[in-house]
Amino acid sequence: MTRTGRRIATLLLLAFSCIAWVVPDDLPFTKEQLNHWAYQKLKKPPVPAVKNRGWVKTPIDAFILEKLENKGIKPAPPADKITLLRRATFDLTGLPPAPEEINAFLADNSSGAFERVVDRLLASPRYGEKWARHWLDLARYAESEGFKADETRPNAWRYRDYVIEALNSDKPYDRFIKEQLAGDELWPDDPQALVATGFNRHYPDESNARNLMQRRQDVLNDITDTVGGVFLGTTIGCARCHNHKYDPILQKDYYRLQAFFAATRAKDDFVLVSAAKQDVYKHERTVWEEKTKEIREQIAQIETPVIKAIYDDNFAKYPAEIQQAITASPEKRDAMQWLMFHKASWLLNSNMDEDGIGVGPRLKGETKKRWEELRKQLAAFDEIKPKPLPIGPGITDVGPQAPATYVLRGGNYDATGEEVQPGFLTIFERGPARITPSKAVSTGRRTALANWVSDPNNPLTARVAVNRIWHYHFGHGIVGTPSDFGEMRDPESHRELLDWLATTFVEQGWSIKKVHRLIMLSNVYQQSSVFNGEASKIDPGDNLLWRFRRQRLSGEEIRDAILAVSGRLNLQMGGPSVFPEIPQGMEVRGGWKRNEIEEAKNRRSIYVFVRRNSRYPMFQAFDMPDTHESCSRRSMTTTAPQALNLLNDRVILQAAQSFASRVLNVADADVSAQIVMAYRLALARKPNPDELRMAINFLQLQESLIKLRIEEKQPVVLLPNLPAKFDQAHAAALVDFCHVLLNSNEFVYIN
Repeated sequence: MTRTGRRIATLLLLAFSCIAWVVPDDLPFTKEQLNHWAYQKLKKPPVPAVKNRGWVKTPIDAFILEKLENKGIKPAPPADKITLLRRATFDLTGLPPAPEEINAFLADNSSGAFERVVDRLLASPRYGEKWARHWLDLARYAESEGFKADETRPNAWRYRDYVIEALNSDKPYDRFIKEQLAGDELWPDDPQALVATGFNRHYPDESNARNLMQRRQDVLNDITDTVGGVFLGTTIGCARCHNHKYDPILQKDYYRLQAFFAATRAKDDFVLVSAAKQDVYKHERTVWEEKTKEIREQIAQIETPVIKAIYDDNFAKYPAEIQQAITASPEKRDAMQWLMFHKASWLLNSNMDEDGIGVGPRLKGETKKRWEELRKQLAAFDEIKPKPLPIGPGITDVGPQAPATYVLRGGNYDATGEEVQPGFLTIFERGPARITPSKAVSTGRRTALANWVSDPNNPLTARVAVNRIWHYHFGHGIVGTPSDFGEMRDPESHRELLDWLATTFVEQGWSIKKVHRLIMLSNVYQQSSVFNGEASKIDPGDNLLWRFRRQRLSGEEIRDAILAVSGRLNLQMGGPSVFPEIPQGMEVRGGWKRNEIEEAKNRRSIYVFVRRNSRYPMFQAFDMPDTHESCSRRSMTTTAPQALNLLNDRVILQAAQSFASRVLNVADADVSAQIVMAYRLALARKPNPDELRMAINFLQLQESLIKLRIEEKQPVVLLPNLPAKFDQAHAAALVDFCHVLLNSNEFVYIN
């Protein structure tokens, strides 16, 4: 049976089996499952001996070359310096190389020239901005709830900044894991560790749904599936309703893993400053409260009935058991009631902000007039009112106890079966996990999970991590399914190489940057993309890496490259997300800021606001993933809207104008110099003689057409603020030429 046929058969089998069939837990794993390569302890394989030793720059080359020689395939020749520089610069920073960087690399003929380029790029703050995008795809990062209302999560961007900073500082990957799974338990006084727990806060959530038990179960399922896929490369979710059909994962294992998160709740107000700064804030706040006490009491007299009405209306919509959890005295609430209390609090307290924004519209007549007067009086004390402390979202436990976790029959939240304790996959460890009390008021369960996932002896973690890095460099992982190392994976092309990389990764202190360096300094990475017909007959998918795969830039990279080439890119780092211009008439539930200042609009794409149900149109056209779930590899489609975006979007047209202005400022009135500079900025190279001749002809023809339209008083888009020494028609033609370069395949692809 073909692989496609096998997958179809699998889907049909799952469709029928999900009705009610459950494999008995005492069914032993097969010998094949027990011996599955990815579940075996990591051992560093020897570097193979190859015939063409001169081609081997790093051990990576030896592993690749061994298979090529066995197939009688010769690797592609080295990429030229411009191609290599452009490839590496986009690969590590997501931006095109600057002219001065191109000149410096071309002038350096020493053997260590490219090594210095790699080190420079890894040290650039732009590196974290580029590689954070990959991790945010995995973390299903978004700044809104999803579902119908798609409300904003105001401080979600702090997690994005955490990831950028962690990558730029080359935070060891094992620490990176621990912070995201249990930062609040392990380092409760470290603001970065608290924000890191936002990894498991990025689940979509229907805040208006009143069935809180089902909502909680949906969240737990999302967290369990994401942790399994991202860190372990395992399709844990396939065992939610029954034992996994192919991999050695019991249904019980799914809920044993889920039990680590049984006490978890969202916490969107982690205070991100030191205790000393919090004390200063409290003192200043006390002074303000004392001086405004009388005014605030009068405001409260007006607001209290309105707030109570809002609260009562929201309270009445919950079922009796949730109402009981809300009204129970704190000392009598059990862990589940605390979870329900916190889950309900968001809606119960909506429209009850300190500034009275939610109350004002509900007031009328003299009452509203009096309320507005009091608000003005209160605003007079704003000078002594301390600014709110920075807060960030993440997760925490409701306390030292967790509610019981049960195997759910058919995955239904209210069909409880056997109770289970926190534990790992049975194939690795049969008994319950050992839980150590946390430093914080917490269960300590997530700490146990984090320590197991990040343990060097865990056979999956390092393999999965280096495979992801390889995937993002080459466009395809050694295991082609980065979040699935199980039986239904795309088979690994170089198993021994992956194990060598994984063991080296751990030996070198879990340094991601050192893995980049190993890969990029290899001859495998530095090959050209030249096609070889004979090699293609033997290995049509280039799985053996006899050449470098040509890759298209992502939508975010295309936008950033256009802004960089045009000279409009704002490199400010960090902070709240920005709102670039979107088409007029585009409706965005949850809102989209349409009066963003121009400079902010041109910040890097990593800082563009991510609304789940309304992705930025250009990114969506170029296959930005659905942020409702983790994405381990993006689709790569070719569609008409992509071309239409680059041809007609007003932002792209404005960038083409700025690009042309930049060219004129550097090349002045010399047409050939203008073309050379445009090529150097957009494509990092000089035009060949044929391209130069074609470009000159294009400019001459376009210039004559524009002059004709001007004479006939037809509308013409001219270059604004053009110095008098330049001809308007020629400048407008140059804009069109620059626009053509931005639309070229060479601009949006990496060779």
